[in-house]
Amino acid sequence: MYESFIKEKSLPEAYHSALLELSKHGEVTSCGDYNQRQKELSMTMIVEEPLAEPMISRLIIGGFYELQQYVMEVLDGILDFKIGDSENAWEYTYHDRIANYAIEGRRLNQLQFVIDELKRNPDSRRAVIDIRDNRIDPFNSHPACLQNMQFFIRGGKLHMKVLMRSNDGVEATFMNAFAFIMLQKKVADTLGLPMGTYAHRANSFHCYEKDFGLLGQYINGIENKPLDEITYEYDGFFQGLMEEAIPEIERAVAKLRCIVGHPL
Repeated sequence: MYESFIKEKSLPEAYHSALLELSKHGEVTSCGDYNQRQKELSMTMIVEEPLAEPMISRLIIGGFYELQQYVMEVLDGILDFKIGDSENAWEYTYHDRIANYAIEGRRLNQLQFVIDELKRNPDSRRAVIDIRDNRIDPFNSHPACLQNMQFFIRGGKLHMKVLMRSNDGVEATFMNAFAFIMLQKKVADTLGLPMGTYAHRANSFHCYEKDFGLLGQYINGIENKPLDEITYEYDGFFQGLMEEAIPEIERAVAKLRCIVGHPL
């Protein structure tokens, strides 16, 4: 499998370079679980300044509402109530596995563990959040794509490294990385540290056949338009749009909770 390594200053620049690599070097293989082909390689994507502007790529599925909702899912667990035994229930959410990981009848808030561990020993190599749960994922038709996160304090900054077993480059990667960077910022702010690098490793970085055309459109934009025409500034403009969407998202979630029988 082709190995690609990307290092760029900002998240959109890294994401766009990763898409270019996928388009150029991705191998077309079968994907039997989804009855189609895929273009695939292994990708390591380093963002040197995760909060650098422009921070938002326009080459994503959805907009400010969807991005804000996803951030709230990962950081706040707004859809954790969908986990359960009903017909349409989810097996997990990233937030639940981060904040409520089950261990021998106990519950561990892994994010709090990371914060406490880095306070205990700023040089620690133990500040790890595990997402994969081998009691569940081997038997789940949709096992967690995110496997683990690790945090390091080096050079007075908080660095974060993420491992994905599988990552949809066209439909998921940017939203994943943006939300994870927001989690990194939350930890950095709690510890009173500046942000370091963000590393995003996807063992299978891919595009499904149904999205080959969309990938082509993205590549056309990346190759033929200046960066400011395929990105947005987050600070101020896009952040404002995202924050304005929060009340509507909360209403939609409250309505969904009632429908599935989990009112507040």
